[in-house]
Amino acid sequence: MRNFLTHFLGHKVGAVRVVPLGLKIVAVFVIFLLVSNFTTNYLNLILNRGEQIRLLNQLLVKDLKEMHVFANNQREIFLFNPDEEATVSNMAAAAERNHRGERSLSLGLDSRGTIFFLGGAVEERRAFPDGAALGEMTAALARGVEEGTLRFRYGDYSYFGVYKYNQAWDLFQIRAEELTEFYADSAEIFRNVSGIIVLVTLIFAVVGILIIRHILRFVRVITDNIMRMHEDQALSLMELEGAPNDDVTYLGMAFNSLANTIDNLMTIFKKFVARDVAARAYQEREIRLEGVKRDLTILFTDIKNFTFMTEALGTDIIKLLNIHYDQAIHHIHEAGGDIGSIIGDALLAVFGTVESDSTPKSVQALQAAFEVNRVAASLRREMQKRRDQIMDERGFLTQEEQYVYRAVLLEVGVGLDGGMVFYGNIGSYERMVNTVIGDNVNSAARLEGLTRFYKVPVVCSEYVKDEVLAFTDRYTFVELDLVQVKGKTQGKKIFWPIESNSLDEEFRRGIDHFSEALELYYQGAWPEAFSRFQASSLPVANIFKERIYGREAPEGWDGIWTMTEK
Repeated sequence: MRNFLTHFLGHKVGAVRVVPLGLKIVAVFVIFLLVSNFTTNYLNLILNRGEQIRLLNQLLVKDLKEMHVFANNQREIFLFNPDEEATVSNMAAAAERNHRGERSLSLGLDSRGTIFFLGGAVEERRAFPDGAALGEMTAALARGVEEGTLRFRYGDYSYFGVYKYNQAWDLFQIRAEELTEFYADSAEIFRNVSGIIVLVTLIFAVVGILIIRHILRFVRVITDNIMRMHEDQALSLMELEGAPNDDVTYLGMAFNSLANTIDNLMTIFKKFVARDVAARAYQEREIRLEGVKRDLTILFTDIKNFTFMTEALGTDIIKLLNIHYDQAIHHIHEAGGDIGSIIGDALLAVFGTVESDSTPKSVQALQAAFEVNRVAASLRREMQKRRDQIMDERGFLTQEEQYVYRAVLLEVGVGLDGGMVFYGNIGSYERMVNTVIGDNVNSAARLEGLTRFYKVPVVCSEYVKDEVLAFTDRYTFVELDLVQVKGKTQGKKIFWPIESNSLDEEFRRGIDHFSEALELYYQGAWPEAFSRFQASSLPVANIFKERIYGREAPEGWDGIWTMTEK
């Protein structure tokens, strides 16, 4: 039943049903067709009844003449044999011989309305019940008019008849037919014709629906596509193959053109704003200057030695950046992140803005961090291949080529931190940007800076480590240090995340030796820590060996190393 209503009465959008255009057209035409046919049939009935009345008048006049002649003859008989009862009976019986219906009526009455004789299967009365009709006849007689037509009521029925004044009896003789009974045949014909009209109209309405649905079939295609787009909250092109060259097809093509333009604008729009901002703008039809406090993970990546690269490459630095960012941003989006800002060699991404994502935001951010480093490594390998090709072809690189080659060996560092930040739109209604503000945002940038100091590709906070390890064991986190970065007053543990499947036995031993040494370092046992750092194969151990070589822990040592550079 529901499918039937949907098919013929249209889909419901919210509480409103979108009725098909074809159904409305057919309904309007059916109504006009029925009104037109019924009106025509009724007018035909009225005109026919006028003709019936004319014919009835002729028949009644004929009957009345016979009644008049018979009444005169009975008057002659009555003068010889004054038997009034027999005379009345004879006159009534003679009149009834010409009756055609059950309620046909013949009667004679005097000017006072007293009924002299009555013929017909009707209620017998002593006086004529319709005083107005009696007054009409007597008034006409006073003017010298002795006969005419007459409409009157007798009992519960209306009659049409003719009358004639009989001087011999001083009576008005009336011959009449009851109108409902007289019109019964024509009313039956009207009902039958009306039924036929309804049946034929319904048949042609069904045929009309099928024809109009075929003619307007692409209206349904357009409507269904728009409803689907409304449900999906996305624009798409309509399939109009096989559509006729009419205005409906033109409407669909115009919509496709508009949808394509809007889709292109939305695609461009999405390239400049975060996914949740674009989705909210599509749903709410506006972007407001507002912000909320949200728990997000921040990824900050920066290209190392960028000043040298800019000097070496000049304007070609833009091409290199675009090659790198094209792949890096793709992986960030694929992992579930949104680009917060791009400032030359630095990129900030946020994770956790889309609440429907099932993967924790810090896991997404860490996945993206590794992919960004892989992109840079892949680009370096490509540059090395090109250098090797040149070396194979001519055996050397010019000094300028060597300078450029060092510049294109792109390396990046990634810092990760997370927590409560302010996320939203700032600026004005003329120009606004989506941004993220908070201590954790600054911390992610500081952690990226530490990748240069500790010679590791990624540095993250304890917040990120804890959220990742609560979800997966795919990563191993090496605690690097307890540092107080520039601009901060408290120490913060920092970690070097590593993909667990990349660790071999030697690497794991190096991590274990480093972790043991770091614990001794925190405790202030620097000589013992130095020997353990020497046992570690990790390059980061060299930093601590240089830091504590030949030194004792300072008095009041709390394990925090204060950084003097960003």
